[in-house]
Amino acid sequence: MSRIQALFEAFKSRQRKALIMFVTAGDPDPALTVPLMHGLVEAGADILELGVPFSDPMADGPVIQRASERALAKGVALSDVLGMVRSFRARDSATPIVLMGYANPIEAMGVERFVPAASDAGIDGLIVVDYPPEECAVFAQALQRHGIDPIFLLAPTSTEQRVEEVARVGSGFIYYVSLKGVTGAGHLDVEDVLAKLPKIRAVTRLPIGVGFGIRDADSARRIARQADAVVIASRLIEALERVPEAQAVECARAFVRPIRAALDT
Repeated sequence: MSRIQALFEAFKSRQRKALIMFVTAGDPDPALTVPLMHGLVEAGADILELGVPFSDPMADGPVIQRASERALAKGVALSDVLGMVRSFRARDSATPIVLMGYANPIEAMGVERFVPAASDAGIDGLIVVDYPPEECAVFAQALQRHGIDPIFLLAPTSTEQRVEEVARVGSGFIYYVSLKGVTGAGHLDVEDVLAKLPKIRAVTRLPIGVGFGIRDADSARRIARQADAVVIASRLIEALERVPEAQAVECARAFVRPIRAALDT
């Protein structure tokens, strides 16, 4: 059982909802990534989603695109991201870490090299936006053999067939994209999300995390009525953009605390 699976099993028995926080590796500075990760956990994040900087994202909105550009300008590559995870694991062997990114960096490294390297670094889950489940069953199995959960996205437009395919190939949890659009969009329809989740649960026992439109404690609390986890990304990056780098870690802690409190209420 992976760290992700064990966490959701424990949370189910405690009726606790998981908070998944995203940061882009290398932003605002490579030296701050590991301290930011620790700060997020200390403030109440249960799972960390670490973005791999990429020049041509398909799902990321302008906020995370800017974060990737800043990290790429400082030379952050996939191998550096794995090194950051190894450094984090020196102090924290328990918090699940999910890498989120795109196929090109993995293909450039080589799948045969990447999978064991990710496992050795301490990665628990992987989201690759442009690896659809219909085309990567072999890759997903390779990840699972190394203790890594392949995690797939579902959208409001996903067909029942796609839901079934994601449930068959994926593990860890399902990431439900709460809206039609990119990360950070501001048109979240909470009631529509709450209506869609039971239809996904009808075909899978995997936990469901919801992201792409959750921006604050109130929207997180409302989504958590039905979801097993909420994912917050762009809003945290926006907060970090507004403060000097020296204040980044405390800014991240301050951002997470009220959301954690709302989920626990």
